[in-house]
Amino acid sequence: MKKKQTAVLASTIAASMLLGACGGEKQSKTTETKKGTDKQVLNLVETSEIPSMDTALATDAVSFNVMNNTMEGLYTLGKNDKEVPGVAESYEKKDDGKKYVFKLRKDAKWSNGDPVTAKDFVFAWKRALDPATKAEYAYIMFDIKNAEKVNKGELPADQLGVKAVDDYTLEVELETAIPYFVSLTAFPTFYPQNEKYVKEQGTKFGLEANTTLYNGPFVLSDWKHEQSFQMKKNPTYWDNKTVKLEEINFNIVKDTATEVNLYETNAVDRARLSAEFVDKYKSNPEFKTTQDPTLFFMRLNQKNKALANKDIRKAISMAYDKEGIANVLLNNGSIGAYGLVPKDFVSGPDKKDFRETSGKFAKTNVKEAQKLWENGKKEVGVDTVQLELLNFDNENAKKIGEYLKEQLEKNLPGLTITIKQQPFAQKLKLESDGQYDLSFAGWGPDYPDPMTFMDMFVTNGSHNQMGYSNAEYDALIEKAKTDMSDLKARWDNLVKAEKILFEDAAIAPVYQRGKAFVQKEYVKNVIDHKFGGEFSFKWAYIEK
Repeated sequence: MKKKQTAVLASTIAASMLLGACGGEKQSKTTETKKGTDKQVLNLVETSEIPSMDTALATDAVSFNVMNNTMEGLYTLGKNDKEVPGVAESYEKKDDGKKYVFKLRKDAKWSNGDPVTAKDFVFAWKRALDPATKAEYAYIMFDIKNAEKVNKGELPADQLGVKAVDDYTLEVELETAIPYFVSLTAFPTFYPQNEKYVKEQGTKFGLEANTTLYNGPFVLSDWKHEQSFQMKKNPTYWDNKTVKLEEINFNIVKDTATEVNLYETNAVDRARLSAEFVDKYKSNPEFKTTQDPTLFFMRLNQKNKALANKDIRKAISMAYDKEGIANVLLNNGSIGAYGLVPKDFVSGPDKKDFRETSGKFAKTNVKEAQKLWENGKKEVGVDTVQLELLNFDNENAKKIGEYLKEQLEKNLPGLTITIKQQPFAQKLKLESDGQYDLSFAGWGPDYPDPMTFMDMFVTNGSHNQMGYSNAEYDALIEKAKTDMSDLKARWDNLVKAEKILFEDAAIAPVYQRGKAFVQKEYVKNVIDHKFGGEFSFKWAYIEK
């Protein structure tokens, strides 16, 4: 996801403001639930304001997570990321996987009572691909016939390979058969939109709780920007009998100590743990750890004169201790990252994990880094290099940014780094605009295939954002996206492409995220996803 930046790295409010916003009312609700009343209320923490509720424009994990619970696509993700019917009751695959015909349920409704129809999908998909929309995630739809040409303005929208055969039959033609297309339909960019409502709201659409329409298990009932937001059970949802939770309250919190305090006082039901709290809670039955396929790395903007030099980029990628960041600074199950595609994410035709096949890149080697650094400075014609590190303003990001600055300045003579802390949404905008030298970034997968990471860095890709270009890399990615005739050859091409990316030192990997948290024992069946929206609350409940 987000770029799909993960929710661990985001903006927040001060602890004193938070305590005022999260006090007695939420605490009493949680306490009532524990006593066994009929309250089905879940109290949680988020680390950021929601940047957008417009499925065509959202690019981040916070937005996607809220959308995953308030909206619904043709299919959705259940336990173990298995595709389960959403608005579609079923589908038929034709033409050797190049055509899908989805049969939509007739009881799916929008929160204003309108039926959800095939036309809502056609409108939403065309709108996301319309060049005027400027959707960064438009590229995720390029598997649909003519989607890329429509997005480039080379073909009119009516040439897109999607049509409403009738109100409850949607036909989709693909450029090539892909094994993960049904999973893609669970991703927010593929959600439907109500054309009449979107046009009525105009520029306000998706910016407030009451300027957004919902067709999922919950509705966004309250949205206090930069403070809190709330979901309530959606009475018009077709499967609302399955939904047990009546209300989910989110308060925006950055400081882990404050979050833990809220948990200990029963004001929230789940709290993430930073390194200093892990040892305290690891013997507690409420303590849990998971590792997910979310990668954190530094973008190296090649528009900068120094970073345009490959040796300088390589030196930076090798000059800091990745294991120290994972094991000491984070201490939450994270591991050092030595590639782009995460460990234990996807396996190839030979059943081997991608990371195992591809190996390790950018391993810490200070002596080699220093040789490359000196050579790079000589080639650029400078003795000193000054770089700005664009960073999020939350607790973990600050620690990591300071650590990277200390390590790089110590190990690379003549380097000076200044850190620019920014709130979540502003940081994303600066990165999208290319207004940075180094940027500490994160990416979680959108669907179960290495391509969800790899196609970020094609020349002029909407998520490239750092001036990187390699024709051989582009060709390998294009081949892997369009030719599924030999899956082993496709896999080999993706492995080769990743090698090129690190031969060019396009990015500097930092760590793969682990999550340590505590969760009340009465909270049941919150489903954690490896790709797409982070959580599903449709099946969650409070055990009385």
